Amino acid sequence: MTQKKLHPSVLKFKEFVKSNPKIIKEVRDGKATWQELYEDWYLLGEEDQRWDVIGTEKSTDTEPNKESKGDWMANIMGMVKKMDPNQMQTHINNLSQALGAIQGVISQFQGGNSAPGSSKPPEGPKHPFGFRKD
Repeated sequence: MTQKKLHPSVLKFKEFVKSNPKIIKEVRDGKATWQELYEDWYLLGEEDQRWDVIGTEKSTDTEPNKESKGDWMANIMGMVKKMDPNQMQTHINNLSQALGAIQGVISQFQGGNSAPGSSKPPEGPKHPFGFRKD
């Protein structure tokens, strides 16, 4: 398999990114895209203040992350306390009915019973009495 030769400016940008790993974190966090960073690097150069700002954000970001890792369980417990049990029961019942309807449709396509082990009694004639109008 042949590799494409990259443009020299792209190779220089890759070297710049390797020397500044905080840029990778910015992309992974969704704060910027590679295209945006490349364009900024190409237009502004390596000595621009933008790259220094990324470095300072990295150092100030470490403290809130430690707190947020410890607080996620407290946040979940707070949400559980705020839940209305009657509303949750209603949602669970609706979900159960929807799943039952989906199972019914699937069983119709398969031609089998709606659930294994539950057999319907044989159906009799539609009209048990054979009365006819005169």
